[in-house]
Amino acid sequence: MLSPRLVLSVFLAALAAAPLLLSPFYVTLLNYIGLYAMVALGLVLLTGVGGLTSFGQAAFVGLGAYTTAALSTATALPGWIAWAGASPWLTLLAGLLLTAAVAVVLGSLTLKLSGHFLPLGTIAWGISLYFLFGTMESLGGHTGLSGIPPISIFGWVLDQGHEIYYLIWLFLLAAVFTTQNLLDSREGRAIRALKGGMVMAEAMGVNTSRARMIIFVIAALHACASGWLYAHMQRFVNPTPFGLHIGIEYLFMAVVGGAGQVWGALVGAGVITVLKQWLQDVLPRVFGASGNFEVIVFGLMMVLVLQRARDGLWPLVARLVPVRAARKAIDAAAPALPRRSLPPPGTLILEARNVTRRFGGLVANQDMSLEVRAGEILALIGPNGAGKSTMFNQISGVDTPTSGEVLFLGQAVAGRDARAIARMGMSRSFQHVKLLPTMSVLENVAIGAHLRGSKGVLSAAWRRERAEEARLLAEAARQLERVGLAAHLHDEAGSLALGQQRILEIARALCSDPCLLLLDEPAAGLRFKEKRALADLLRKLRAEGMAILLVEHDMDFVMGLVDRVVVMEFGHKIAEGLPDEVQRNPAVLEAYLGGVE
Repeated sequence: MLSPRLVLSVFLAALAAAPLLLSPFYVTLLNYIGLYAMVALGLVLLTGVGGLTSFGQAAFVGLGAYTTAALSTATALPGWIAWAGASPWLTLLAGLLLTAAVAVVLGSLTLKLSGHFLPLGTIAWGISLYFLFGTMESLGGHTGLSGIPPISIFGWVLDQGHEIYYLIWLFLLAAVFTTQNLLDSREGRAIRALKGGMVMAEAMGVNTSRARMIIFVIAALHACASGWLYAHMQRFVNPTPFGLHIGIEYLFMAVVGGAGQVWGALVGAGVITVLKQWLQDVLPRVFGASGNFEVIVFGLMMVLVLQRARDGLWPLVARLVPVRAARKAIDAAAPALPRRSLPPPGTLILEARNVTRRFGGLVANQDMSLEVRAGEILALIGPNGAGKSTMFNQISGVDTPTSGEVLFLGQAVAGRDARAIARMGMSRSFQHVKLLPTMSVLENVAIGAHLRGSKGVLSAAWRRERAEEARLLAEAARQLERVGLAAHLHDEAGSLALGQQRILEIARALCSDPCLLLLDEPAAGLRFKEKRALADLLRKLRAEGMAILLVEHDMDFVMGLVDRVVVMEFGHKIAEGLPDEVQRNPAVLEAYLGGVE
């Protein structure tokens, strides 16, 4: 295994030497690879990591290019914007500000869409901006704008390809390293949690709308910077490079390189750019006619990649150049995070009053009431389809009751979002395990501590939050040790057995420092010894004063553990009491037909 620093040093040395060793043609090709990789990097963050497909990134490239072209070639500018025309560096600032504003507006509209409507929305505004560039006379129409001045640094004019080369790659490397830093942080885990499902992320306190907007704006800013560099390298812009077909090509680069890998953007941009150039030279000779034959080849390539290599080419590169994976270091000496004071035993923590939930003509919960007190374990049981999970969702903020009240720590929470309820001290696991399978066990659990940190995106990008990050990871490690998964700290979560994944979810919930724990079938899939260890853990939490509400089908597990039982059937409560009383209740025996599934 090679050291990551060694591989990076060799790569940087090769980049530095390239203009000295290669012909101008290949230097220009490397310039375009760098420009395209910046846009593809934004799509890695947006699509590969965040799960948001965008076909409109070329329009943001155009926004950056046209902003600098218009400002730097104008003979007279209004006083309020005249400052920006004084230098290309000021036009970069103006372009980034304009792009951020446009991205926020477009994101506010587009990111509310889901499914296939989201990519269709990006196509719509991508086409709109493309035609805007071509129809505005002040932007030169389809003819474009020429006479764009070159960039200069301390009097050094970058008017040759080998001179602007270093600036392009400096921008790209800065984008790569800040993106890596961002993903390796609390904010990065929130972004990656988007792929694990909105319900899970919100339940852990992640503001998913904010996280989606952050990556949308970052991807747009990467594209804008690429457009600024492109305009000053070409010294001319017109709408052609900013159309929808180029937006699709950028997405193709991200997918081919490896949509979930930061360095995959560079691989994808390099492969597609070189292959496109080669095919444009070779195919006309093969077919004896000119035409866009490379588009046909790219289409076939995309089908093959999606079938055979869904993770792109980056895993292949990683196998050819094996680099020792860096493990997250746990600082055992990191100060512990502050903990909330648990209410005294017997304090009423949760109260549901006459909760009813209707879905059209279907009544999932009908006048359901229950109470959970500090230092108590309450089991909510019933046959499949009784409405238990729906009741869980009313309590935790995933859904809103049609009528009735839910009081948590004396405050009405019906109608509040799951994130706000989590901040109050409620956390949960899920009936169907919701994890990020390719992330480590440690990082999955650390998502639960999201609300216990405060550092933002800029701090993460420039690694100014390392002290807080050390505390969050140390807390996650402590919770994993607490539930018996310390040996799997650095394993991928998807490699764990189902029972271990359920225990991992409990550790993640505990990482948020709750006073009420909602557990949805936590013993499902666990072996006998694992169930016994889980029961011991829950008894320990109860002794500490935590309130626990659990849904479970394993009656042997439930009846030997809980303090009280509430039984549901067809959305109604049919029994409540001590475990022994409930087991003898005729209505319960009839509901279960003599047993539990």
